[in-house]
Order: sequence, then structure tokens, then C-alpha cells
Amino acid sequence: MAKVQAPIKKNDYIDVIFEDLTHDGNGVAKIDGYPLFIPNGLPGEKAKIKVTKLNKGYGFGRLIELYEESDHRVEPPCSIYSQCGGCQLQHLSYEGQLLAKEKQVRDVLERIGKLKEIKVHPTLGMDTPWRYRNKSQVPIGEHEGGLIGGFYRQRTHDIIDMKECFIQLEENDIVLQKVKAICGKYGVKAYNEKTNKGTLRHVMVRSGKVTGEIMVVFITRTQDLPNQKKIIEEISRDIIGIKSIVQNVNPKRTNVIFGEKTKVLWGEEVIYDLIGDIKFAISARSFYQVNPEQTKVLYDKALEYANLSGEETVIDAYCGIGTISLFLAQQAKKVYGVEIVPEAIEDARKNAELNQMTNVEFAVGEAEVVIPDWYKKGIEADVLVVDPPRKGCDQSLLDTIIKMKPKKVVYVSCNPATLARDLRILEDGGYKTMEVQPVDMFPQTMHVECVALMSRVEK
Repeated sequence: MAKVQAPIKKNDYIDVIFEDLTHDGNGVAKIDGYPLFIPNGLPGEKAKIKVTKLNKGYGFGRLIELYEESDHRVEPPCSIYSQCGGCQLQHLSYEGQLLAKEKQVRDVLERIGKLKEIKVHPTLGMDTPWRYRNKSQVPIGEHEGGLIGGFYRQRTHDIIDMKECFIQLEENDIVLQKVKAICGKYGVKAYNEKTNKGTLRHVMVRSGKVTGEIMVVFITRTQDLPNQKKIIEEISRDIIGIKSIVQNVNPKRTNVIFGEKTKVLWGEEVIYDLIGDIKFAISARSFYQVNPEQTKVLYDKALEYANLSGEETVIDAYCGIGTISLFLAQQAKKVYGVEIVPEAIEDARKNAELNQMTNVEFAVGEAEVVIPDWYKKGIEADVLVVDPPRKGCDQSLLDTIIKMKPKKVVYVSCNPATLARDLRILEDGGYKTMEVQPVDMFPQTMHVECVALMSRVEK
């Protein structure tokens, strides 16, 4: 393939108009059709930029001066927003964020799925799009002899010390500051990834938004936590709502946060929270949605699309700890859930028991293996729900859906691009996409979740 000749040079200063946003929140400007990605640029703005890097088909730049600002530009409330990589859209008004996410979904459905006539609803947002994350997980480091904890500076492993984060629950910020201070007081050393020395790698705080119950998790390199007894004594005394203190040991030289060994140091193994009327047990390593308020919005929409009468059999592929399964079980005759992670299925069964739901059954395994096996045994779904990881559905699962012919497929997605790809495959296999509802689960970031309804077309 011939090398694309960029119409500009590195270190050039040029005037541009931003046309769009990328999926990670950068402004897009084009010079003779050659795209440049510039952090902090918003569609419609005129600006001077400096070209910082040129690749074969696209380049990067830095915003130097704004000549004309977007009506949707706002001042970010966070003092470390420009350094931290946690959010991408604090400089865009919330109304602008919801519009950008709707556009992103519409664009990928058309570009990747070739789905042009699909009804894409306006994004369902939050009344207050701040302080929503119920899980805080920060790397720990040292600066001038004291412990620091926060987020990594963009594209580095330098920790920016954080006093508060505007997308995390306020109580989690308070707990993190207390835990940091207590550990520092008792001489706990931060893990140093260069030397592979030190003890404390990460601290995680989980909170039940409805229950107010709190769990603190220490992720350590070593089996021992120095002065453990005194640290536990102070945390359990000083933190209101604390129900669980847990240690996870990760001795490996790795970027992966968790190790294999987890032990309870004090209190309970789990904390509880509710989404709607359904109660969930959350352990240190449970997958549980970080924005339960919007999770209910998402699942209510999935339930609405399923439109159950109480007589249907439903299959929930990629069921996790059973969150969607239990929502569906409120209105279905029978729900079957499948998930590849054994611990998640263990949690799902406990959650079904916790909510006294007997019309739901869970199996461990790959959805693309288990569901065909169920099909052979005569288990047929009236409605099939999928909520896959970012990579989307496995091809063999899509083939099984087409073969099984459920009347409806409700597709819950965290990645519009793979959603568009999979909808196209299902459309070619005899389904029609009726509508797509974007839901804003992660305000101030470019992430958007969707629920899509597909119906079987009878030929």
C-alpha cells in the first residue's frame, strides 16, 4: 500500500475547525482529508494547533489557542482534569455529552453496521451527572516520604495525588484519604514497580449506594500488612458504615491489579446493595455495575424491550453475577443464565437465593458452547438477552441465535462498534433491528452503553 503523504509537517502551527469527537474524546480536524486528533477540541470550534505526531493515515496535535468556542464548552470543576486520564469530557456541557453519545451510536450503526434507518433514541442521562461511581480503585505511591494515591497521569505510570474525584462517591473519597493517612502513620511502604519492593500496591473502596455499607480492600505485594492489627482497629473505629476489610495478595511483577489470594481481615466477606428491588451481595472481586442508578435505567429498558408476560423462557448470555437475569426473572416464566467466570456464577446463585428467586438457573461455561448444548436438550428461548464484553458476541453464539430463532433478541452493549457489527450479522440471519436506546452510564467520559431490540422476521 502506498504511504499516505501527510499534507502538513510535524511542529507546524495551523488553523483548524474541529468537525467531530473521536471515541476517546479528542477533537477531530481535517487538513485536505487527513485527520488530526487534538485533545480538548470540541466540534464547531476554530483554533490554532501545533502538529505533534504524524502517522500514515492520521496525526495528532496540541491545542494552542481557541479563536471561537463551542456553546457547549464549560469550565471543568476538577483541578487535575488536564493531567488525569480518568475523564475525557469535563470541558463539554452535559447536554453536549448526551448529544455526542447519541451521534457516536448513530454514526457507527451506519458506518459499521450499514444500518441507516434505525431509530436511535436520545441518550438517557442522569439528573446529576457527578459522584456516581460506587467503586474507587487507586494505585498507591510515595512522594517526599509520604503515601500518595490517585490516578495515573495520561499515558504514564506517574501517580497524581488525589484528594477528591468528582465522578466517585464523596464517601469513597473520604475513606481513601483516611486509609492513606492511617497506613502512612503506621509506616506502610508503597509498592515500587521499578524495584519490585514495598507492600501496598492499590487501595479499593466499594460502597453500597442504597445500603451505605463500605468495604476496604488492600492489594499488597506481600502476605503481611505491617501493623495490621492497629490499622484495622483505626479503620473499623473511624469509618462510618465499614462492614468489611479485605486483603488481596499480588506478588507478581505485573500491571494486573488483583492477585489470586483474597482473605477477609475484619468483618464480612461481602457488602450488600440494591438495584431497584433486587439485592446483591458484593465481594472484593465481584463484578458489580459502578453506577447502579443508571444500571436500573439500562435494565428497565432491557425489560421493556423483552416485554414479558410471565409465560416466556429467557436465556441471558454473559450473565455475570446475575444482574440482568434477576431483573428478567421478575417477569419471565424461566430464565437461564450462562457465564464463563465460575466465581461470578457462584455469586449469581447466591443472589438468586438472596432474592428468593427459584425460576432462574445458572451454568458455568462459554455462552457459545452452553447455549447450543441447551438447544440440543430442547431448551428454546422466546427471548434471548446478550450483554457481552467490549469485543462483542462470539461468532458461534450469533450462529446459534440465528439457528435457535428466538422471537426477540435484546442486546445490551458497552461498545457501539461491536454492537453495530453484531446487529449486521443478526440482520443478515433473519432479524430486524427495531430501535436502539443509548444510556449514559459513565458521565464525563466518552463511554456509552446501549440497549437494542431485534425481532425475528418471519419469511
